[in-house]
Amino acid sequence: MAPTPGGNRKTRVHVVSDVHGNARDLARAGEGADALVCLGDLVLFLDYADHSRGIFPDLFGVENATRLVELRTARRFEDARELGIRLWAGVGGERAAVIEKAVRKQYAEMFAAFPTPTYATYGNVDMPMLWPEYAAPGTTVLDGERVEIGGRVFGFVGGGLRTPMRTPYEISDEEYAAKIEAVGEVDVLCTHIPPEVPELVYDMVARRFERGSRALLEAIRKTRPRYSLFGHVHQPLVRRMRIGATECVNVGHFAGSGKPWALEW
Repeated sequence: MAPTPGGNRKTRVHVVSDVHGNARDLARAGEGADALVCLGDLVLFLDYADHSRGIFPDLFGVENATRLVELRTARRFEDARELGIRLWAGVGGERAAVIEKAVRKQYAEMFAAFPTPTYATYGNVDMPMLWPEYAAPGTTVLDGERVEIGGRVFGFVGGGLRTPMRTPYEISDEEYAAKIEAVGEVDVLCTHIPPEVPELVYDMVARRFERGSRALLEAIRKTRPRYSLFGHVHQPLVRRMRIGATECVNVGHFAGSGKPWALEW
């Protein structure tokens, strides 16, 4: 990391989202920056580009992983769920315990790769209950909270909204809106999911609309932060657009690019 800001020197923050198991590049993501911001999704359940990577293929093999991707891409969620039920029936041990063990292994690697200081919030595939066990003193976890970095106020809201995918950290629209309200007026509003704008929530490769937040969109219009930063949509139709005075930026699919998005002032 860069030295602590002083005098007239600029502050530089690197931002990542959708890390999905990319610990190698995460360990270098803070180089040249005063702080790293992580917008969640550390866990890799299944790599849609490489079906051999992730918790699912480790348990059930590449062929079943490919089949699951095909079903989800076709939006055949019930068929995908039935496939999962059949596969899990053949696994010894309780499902939640098996998943937690695999997630813990990934979290140990991911959190060890975070530089100091790191400010992080949860993605929709994360398991918040485990984070306190792995977050080192140099990593600050925030959700519905604010922090000052280099004289600017950053607000953080983690998680995703409920979908047919039923990922681990999906919450109700009301709970999400309450966290947005708790953050209030900030300079930089950091979330995992984007505001509910068609161009920002449509994934061109998956060819589907992901869930964005209407409460987030309303907060942007009302409180006018300098920036709204998010991830979640891996291949968005539009990566960057203005909503009034706010620059809205999808910081990118870090698992694929290995490169952070930089904010400097």
